[in-house]
Amino acid sequence: MVSYTIEPMRESDWPQVQAIYQEGIAAGQATFETEAPSWPRWDANHLPAGRLVARSGELLLGWAALSPVSTRRVYAGIAEVSLYVGSPYQGQGVG
Repeated sequence: MVSYTIEPMRESDWPQVQAIYQEGIAAGQATFETEAPSWPRWDANHLPAGRLVARSGELLLGWAALSPVSTRRVYAGIAEVSLYVGSPYQGQGVG
């Protein structure tokens, strides 16, 4: 087991978040996306609250974030969760 802390995601974490996201895309089991988006696109599609990373020093092991399911008022407060763990850390309790 690797030791880590859960912390709020920072914009400066994006390169590592994007790399982990791209691993999930390449595995073909995580999303229908075909490539990881740019930071501005990802940022616009995810809620500011609920963005977390699993951090070991400066290394990110995984991340989680919330995105709204709809812009319709009736769905206010309803979110979808994304959770990605870097391939070297899968099966070690990070998720």
